[in-house]
Amino acid sequence: MAARGKPKKLDADALWHYALRILGQRAQSVGELRQKLSRRAVSTADLNTAMAKLREYDLIDDEKFSEAFASARLQDQGFGRFRVLRELRSKRVAPTVAEGAVEKTFASTDESALIQQFLDRKYRGKNLPEFLKEEKNLARAYRRLRTAGFSSSGSLSVLKNYANAEQDWSEPEEND
Repeated sequence: MAARGKPKKLDADALWHYALRILGQRAQSVGELRQKLSRRAVSTADLNTAMAKLREYDLIDDEKFSEAFASARLQDQGFGRFRVLRELRSKRVAPTVAEGAVEKTFASTDESALIQQFLDRKYRGKNLPEFLKEEKNLARAYRRLRTAGFSSSGSLSVLKNYANAEQDWSEPEEND
C-alpha cells in the first residue's frame, strides 16, 4: 500500500485507464493531463506511450479544448476575454493556442453589451444609476469588471453611462 499522501505508481496499462477516468470526469488540456499522469507514471516511457495513445484516439487536443472552454466561459459565465485567456494559461494551454481560441470565440462579441449584461446580472435588484453614483460602489464595480476579464476602456465607457459626468474618468495607472 502506498504511503499516505503519495499516489500509487501506475504501469502503462493502469496509466491508460487512469487517463480515461480523468477525461471522463471533465475535459483536460494536454498540459494538465500530462502533469496529472506524470505524478502517477512508473516511467517517462509509460507516460509518453499513454499521451501518444490519447492523441491517436483524438481524446486530447488543446485547440478543441481551448475553443470549447472559451465558448463555455463566454456563454455560461459571461466573462471577458482577459479572464478566459488567464484561465486557459493556468490550465497549461500554450499561449498561442489560447490566444487563438479566445480571439476566435470573442470575434463577433460586443464587449460593451457583454459588460452591460454582466452588470445587470451581478447587480440585479439594484438601481444601477443610483447605486453607481457613490464612488465606492463605482470603484467596486470597476474592479469587478476588470477581474471578470473586461478591458479597462470598455469598463470605463459602460460605467460612464451610469455615473455622474462630474467623476474623474482618467485611466488608472497600471502597476506591474
